[in-house]
Amino acid sequence: MTLSPIGTMADRLVPARGPLASAVVRDGLLVVAGTIFMALLARISLPLPFTPVPITGQTLGVILIGALYGPRLGALTMLAYLLEGLMGLPVFSMGASAWSPSRFPGLPLIFGPTAGYLIAFPFAAWLVGRLASRGWDRHVATAIPAMLVGELVILAVGFSWLVAATALLTGSANLVLLFTAAVLPFLPGTALKIALAALALPGGWQLLGKR
Repeated sequence: MTLSPIGTMADRLVPARGPLASAVVRDGLLVVAGTIFMALLARISLPLPFTPVPITGQTLGVILIGALYGPRLGALTMLAYLLEGLMGLPVFSMGASAWSPSRFPGLPLIFGPTAGYLIAFPFAAWLVGRLASRGWDRHVATAIPAMLVGELVILAVGFSWLVAATALLTGSANLVLLFTAAVLPFLPGTALKIALAALALPGGWQLLGKR
């Protein structure tokens, strides 16, 4: 098992060959495809009555795109996805944009209690992509910790933002209560997403190897 730089699945499936312009077009098409994929996964959304954080398919998209695209293109795709939301496109959970109302009255989504999860997407994609580019996505034993790192970044940044926003708007923040409401309910789903990604990616590499 090697951890040296060996590229990503996107490099194998859609290699950047030819002049610089061709590589730019290729990267642009991959970014657009990635943002569409994220918007579709965001439609898988289940609001919960006891927390402002809904269950969505977005984090699965983040770790998959990071692993498939690598650190640079994965992070760029997430930044483009956030930019689409800032432009008012309904690409976030439940068809919201960055300026849709949040669960905190008077605050748009991009400043609301769940904004930290969105802000964490580029960082998580970069980290997962960095590990994937070194071969961590080619074996289940290393794919699981790679996906776990990405999910933990999203949860940590999202939770920290939620605590800060709650404290700023209400004057206090019960860490135990917020952790119970905004982290614990999502751990089973997080484990399922990690398992799906950690099985799918090595399986994809095996198919490429057979080809």
